[in-house]
Amino acid sequence: MGAARETSRPSPYSGLGTWVDVYDWSREFSGGRPVVGPADVDAMAAAGVQTLFIQTAKGEDAGDLVDPDLLITIVDRARARGLRVVGWYAPTLVDEAADLRRLLAAASLGVDGVAVDIEVRDVGDVTLRNQRLISLSRGLRRALPGQRLGAVVMPPVLLDVVNPGYWPGFPWRELARSYDVWLPMSYSTERRRDSGWRDGYRYTVENVRRLREHLGRPHAPVHTISGLADRLTRADLEGTVRAVVETGAVGASLYDWRSTGAVAWPFLSPLRAP
Repeated sequence: MGAARETSRPSPYSGLGTWVDVYDWSREFSGGRPVVGPADVDAMAAAGVQTLFIQTAKGEDAGDLVDPDLLITIVDRARARGLRVVGWYAPTLVDEAADLRRLLAAASLGVDGVAVDIEVRDVGDVTLRNQRLISLSRGLRRALPGQRLGAVVMPPVLLDVVNPGYWPGFPWRELARSYDVWLPMSYSTERRRDSGWRDGYRYTVENVRRLREHLGRPHAPVHTISGLADRLTRADLEGTVRAVVETGAVGASLYDWRSTGAVAWPFLSPLRAP
């Protein structure tokens, strides 16, 4: 068992991406008034976005896909505009079978990749949580041997330095063979200035370095996520670009689309993959 074999297809995790969650695109989680829709896909394409990361399910929802008709419309629009699409879901790990079912439903949309957002701590017993996460990840890899799987992970600086009690003993090595690409949530805006980690460049570089060290894979493919978008400065944006180049990350994105101002996109254009 191992990561998907490389093919001639461009990786959906390379280049410049953007993120949309169910609170913005779905009727169900927006009170019937989504603020992001199919027309936004055209704006993404115009801004130079190459990959749309879209949340496809939510733990509180009974279905395996949220608003499937609208979701399919957005995905189809993105594909028609030349964007790659990665469907993502945050497993609760309370019901492993339900989590796997939702991730497989995301893959059934014909997306270019499936990403597992690993941050929910509904299972309080850390040992049990880790066991279920490892089991889910391996089960997903077995079920989707040819799919490009991404692991969206908490930033190692947070887990190692800022708050080691947040998720003790995170099973980096045990997960390493289940995923093709690693996507650390390097949200420097969530760090205090006096912590030394508010600098977007430093935070991104150190998260990538620690991530690869924990995995035991010095050249592990990384797509770094910066944010939160509406709080990032010009220096943060320029620092993100520099960090991506220096670490050899395969791509980068901001969280999220709705909060990314038009002024930010020109600074991010160097991140576009050929």
